[in-house]
Amino acid sequence: MKTLAMVLYPDVLLLDVAGPLEVFSMANRYLAPEDHYRLCTVSATERDVRASNGMRLLADHLLTDAPDAFDLLLIPGGPGAYNDKQASLQPWLLEATQASRRYGSICTGAFILGEAGLLDGREVTTHWSYIERLSQRFPAAKVSSEQIYIQDGKLFTSGGITAGIDMALGLLAQDHGKQIAVAVAKVLLVAMKRQGGQSQFSPLLAEVASEDSPIVRAQQHVLAHLKEPLSVESLAAVARMSARNFARVFARDVGMTPIAFVHSARLDRARNLLENSELPLKTVAYHSGFRNERCMRMLFCERLGLSPSQYRHQFG
Repeated sequence: MKTLAMVLYPDVLLLDVAGPLEVFSMANRYLAPEDHYRLCTVSATERDVRASNGMRLLADHLLTDAPDAFDLLLIPGGPGAYNDKQASLQPWLLEATQASRRYGSICTGAFILGEAGLLDGREVTTHWSYIERLSQRFPAAKVSSEQIYIQDGKLFTSGGITAGIDMALGLLAQDHGKQIAVAVAKVLLVAMKRQGGQSQFSPLLAEVASEDSPIVRAQQHVLAHLKEPLSVESLAAVARMSARNFARVFARDVGMTPIAFVHSARLDRARNLLENSELPLKTVAYHSGFRNERCMRMLFCERLGLSPSQYRHQFG
């Protein structure tokens, strides 16, 4: 029997707790008794914990009486993870993660692991809207925004909220095979493997600054003239810079090349039209600045992992 522990703390997100636990609880219906998961919850100081939605949770263990090691130790996310360092958890986490066979986080639970130094040098992820914040707080971590969940050795981290269910299904498949995981996914009415990664949910461009600078003028020109041909040379002319210097300064200040910015802007425009209109794909491509529907489809598949029609079906 495998022991799975979920850590609780004030302001935890209930879905991060309940979703993954339900995967393993449901799996017990299909497994022989000796292969069952024994589920428990662990709290730092109080057994009675209030979640971020106001519901009260009762922990099975405090840190003082919790088992020394687990087959899987999970840290859920929530406001209490990124707004509070949960200092009382840190010494216990360091010992428990070393002793456990696997450990990981759901959503913003990665912040708690980061405070314990458990993300340093590791490839990790979190909810797409907290990627930059996680990177800034823990610069030694290799933070990725693409995958729904990531495995780095015995460390598992997942994207936002329902991605914890995806990760739990993946862990279940590792333990007992794909057939059991598919059976559980069907009962929960979720996909065993989602198309695309987290980028399909998040805007590809941050909001353009409002100050007047050569680079900002070029960015604003892109957003206002997406249907026009946009080359490095034409944008450098808008910025009144040489093409070579413009490309260098743009990449330094924006974090991507001018052409990557143009592609991201066109993708964001197309996504907005797919979500909020019934325009034909050919018309969406035209209004977004793509040469044709095929070019739009190629960039969608490359950057988002799904086609424009699949994106509209999922989000439209």
